[in-house]
Amino acid sequence: MKYVPRLIMFLAIPALLFALPWWTLVAAPTSGASTLFWLGSAVFLLGYLTLPAAMLSGHGTRQSDIASIVGDTLLGIMWVVFSWSVIGTVAGWVLTLAGIDDHARIVAGGVFAISVVLVAYGIVEARRVPRVRTVDVDIPGLGPGLDGLRLVVVTDTHYAALDRLGWSERVVELVNAQQPDIACHAGDLADGSVARRHRQVDPLGKVEAPLGRFYITGNHEYFGDAQGWIDHMTSIGWQPLHNQHEIITRGGDSFVMAGIDDPTGSALPGHGPDLDSALAGANPAHPVVLLAHQPKQIADTAAAGIALQISGHTHGGQIWPFHYLVRLDQPVVAGLSRHSDRTQLYTSRGTGFWGPQLRVFAPSEITVLILHPEPAA
Repeated sequence: MKYVPRLIMFLAIPALLFALPWWTLVAAPTSGASTLFWLGSAVFLLGYLTLPAAMLSGHGTRQSDIASIVGDTLLGIMWVVFSWSVIGTVAGWVLTLAGIDDHARIVAGGVFAISVVLVAYGIVEARRVPRVRTVDVDIPGLGPGLDGLRLVVVTDTHYAALDRLGWSERVVELVNAQQPDIACHAGDLADGSVARRHRQVDPLGKVEAPLGRFYITGNHEYFGDAQGWIDHMTSIGWQPLHNQHEIITRGGDSFVMAGIDDPTGSALPGHGPDLDSALAGANPAHPVVLLAHQPKQIADTAAAGIALQISGHTHGGQIWPFHYLVRLDQPVVAGLSRHSDRTQLYTSRGTGFWGPQLRVFAPSEITVLILHPEPAA
């Protein structure tokens, strides 16, 4: 009985995703009295039955890659169609008030056309090599010897059922082209076990960063084999910052490069964020740059007076207008933000994508953070 509410939600959410688009695209414009109505209804019913079955088979105990691709793609398509069906419903009310006849067909045609264009655009946008986003960040207490240090961030690569080995290799080439002093991966490396996904991850071993390559766990590592990924990243030359830090020195000046686990790891013995342990033994006079997967970890970061937190997790919403829901859980969706006189947060939109192979109005990024001493007041 304890699984009944979860089962209801599992079936109710797809029902909502399909019901409104069915009404907008099939029922309303056909008036429920044509062959087109019955064919359209059959397509929507088949989609409704397929989505939970594919998601369960793809992300449950079976871990079927084919089912995962089908379910994730269908989920993304239906989110786009649902979102524009909501907008279409509002537009239909306006047309009704304006006295325009046959507005249901106008709305259906508009929703269908926009959805097709956005799904095609979203797939191309998700599968392309990310754009480079360069941001200058002033760090309180940063010494002049570190001025201009280039810290390149990738995050949320989510290597999963789709084989993106070639994409991974091109991402590494683009990262190296930025001539990073430090390279960071801010979590959600892959979905699945090391045995199944390491081929896509292994090109990261070719990233060149003379002052260090650092990795932290995201929440998705804890849905699988977090320790396995920590060990694997170590084996290809990356240093996991598992609630720990390193001192970075250049030109006679130093700062602390630290990292903490994702909060999801608290359920696993020996894991979970521990900022005190991460900073234990660090010189308090040195500014701290912290890798923390989720932006909402900024509350503890700001209280500790850390100069800069680097996060991912949000994907910038990934598929518009999902960023409004993300904002309910996270303080920031993307970009550089200030959270105290001393503390800033940079939130990446992510380098890859999770689940649906779509990105709509939320482009992926490889981030180049160029650190500078904070100017004197």
